[in-house]
Amino acid sequence: MLVDFRPHARLRSKDPVDTATALVPVVEALSGDSVDLSRVRIVCDWVQYRENFRDVVALRPILTCPQQVPHGGPVVVPRGTRDDDMEIAVDVRRSTDVPLKDLTAALLRELGGQRTADRVLLEDWGPGSESCIWQFNARYWTDLELWERSTGRGYEQALPGGESDARDRGAVRELIRGLFTVWDGLAAAGALPEQLCIVELGVGNGHQAEVFLDEFQALDLAHGAGYYRRLHYLMCDYSAHVLDLARATVGAHLDRVSSVTLDATQPLTSLGFLQYKVFLVYVSNVYDNLPTDEVAQLGGRTHIVQTRAYLNTPDAADIARSVHTDTGALPALVHKLLRLGPALLAEVAPAHFPDVAAAVTFWRRVWSAVRLEERYAPLAGLDLYAITASLSGEMLRPLLESGADVRMHVNNGALASFTDSLRLLHPFGRLVCHDLFVTDVAAYRAGFLGPGKYDGSVVNWVNGALLSHVGRRHGFDVRYAPFTGRAGGHIVTMTAQVRD
Repeated sequence: MLVDFRPHARLRSKDPVDTATALVPVVEALSGDSVDLSRVRIVCDWVQYRENFRDVVALRPILTCPQQVPHGGPVVVPRGTRDDDMEIAVDVRRSTDVPLKDLTAALLRELGGQRTADRVLLEDWGPGSESCIWQFNARYWTDLELWERSTGRGYEQALPGGESDARDRGAVRELIRGLFTVWDGLAAAGALPEQLCIVELGVGNGHQAEVFLDEFQALDLAHGAGYYRRLHYLMCDYSAHVLDLARATVGAHLDRVSSVTLDATQPLTSLGFLQYKVFLVYVSNVYDNLPTDEVAQLGGRTHIVQTRAYLNTPDAADIARSVHTDTGALPALVHKLLRLGPALLAEVAPAHFPDVAAAVTFWRRVWSAVRLEERYAPLAGLDLYAITASLSGEMLRPLLESGADVRMHVNNGALASFTDSLRLLHPFGRLVCHDLFVTDVAAYRAGFLGPGKYDGSVVNWVNGALLSHVGRRHGFDVRYAPFTGRAGGHIVTMTAQVRD
């Protein structure tokens, strides 16, 4: 048996956790079952997101590795490889409030990943990036106005501190002065384009754009080069509602601003006309909200984490009664919501939803109850796994094979956005991003880094080590620094620009 207790820092905190409370009941349940203890892993996390996709204890089957690589010979198994059958995952933060032994024993009685009696499945097994939780995420941003009307608060109030990061005026002035230095040099060489393009991905309510434009105008007035007159600031977001809010916020600068509705994972699709012309791509708290797979190196073998969304049966029964249906019909109704949105759902299903507000309430209740079941499926080879359309899984090898067992995010959506954005940059341009970056792979061995729920959306930490590796392969220098806009937070600033 292998025991991986990840929240080790809490063992010596002011209020230290009791390892026995999280481990002893699980071991007792395993001892009373017929499982081979030598093929079991126990993983203890501290799930810091109070709204998340996990039950207090979960069983994750570890599937058998493939005997053949597609179109190839037999898999070469390194000496010393472990063949584990299952992983028992425990949320230490909540483990003291539940009958942990009984819950574990119940999972073991339904061993093998076929535990459907106590849950209503919303989908079949698949990679995490293809889960319906990302349809929920997209629906949240599409119908954000309806969600906010139902909750009575703006989405930013759900964030730590009640607002988005990256509004520090000092940091903004420093960024603008850096742009002026580059532009002065290009102007002296007769190489400065007439239009000076800035792109912001994920504009929030527009306050960051407002701060940037206010400071830019003031600094340009003092500088005297007339750069503000040539500025073209493009505010880009998935949500038309968010863009409307942002445009109202930057009303004093509208003659310098354009709004673009786009998919953040494919900025080139909408902004291809700006390829190699943008001097600054600015991103804040976007990458952590994009679809991602997870991969794991366990006992010398590489796996992808497959997931499937479900509702616990008691929650499903309660929600079904509230909309005058049964639990068997609930998954179809949920997917109709995701496909149509609450406004259209109320029109096409009036027997279940008398008005739009009722459909939004249904949406919020389902989202709160959604959980994710997980299992480890073997990867025949990293070269056969596509991170994005242009990135092979081979990019993961130096990180996965960097030491002990590890499970990490792939951040497929963030990598697609990142590599697309690099192609927008002028040779003297840069990408600046504030987000929840994991800059050292070792951090994945020490704590839980998502997925969690922020209001109606999904949040995951971003594999900064992987983005750095990919950036270097594309000829860019990628650096990380502490974010200066808020003390004590987890936000990190990433800067990418062409290597000197």
